[in-house]
Amino acid sequence: MSEVPPELARLRHSIDNVDTALVALMAERFKATQQVGVLKARLELPASDPAREAEQVARLRTLAESCGLDPVFAEKFFAFIVAEVIQHHEAIAASSAD
Repeated sequence: MSEVPPELARLRHSIDNVDTALVALMAERFKATQQVGVLKARLELPASDPAREAEQVARLRTLAESCGLDPVFAEKFFAFIVAEVIQHHEAIAASSAD
């Protein structure tokens, strides 16, 4: 295997740093959503909040555009995260009902 050009190595290192930050941020986000799930279960609220989700989509699409990120991609990424969060909230609600 040939040596990686320095510019490519530098760019890859930068990508690795961003990936590390993304994982740390996602872990922090899921800690917060876990607490939301517990609160929703205790208050007997539904796992999904379509109005809140719609507000977030609009906000994130605008944010994505202002950052130069494809808003369609941002929305798809957010939808993936929300689907995972809803599954967690449903599991929390089911376990608290037992």
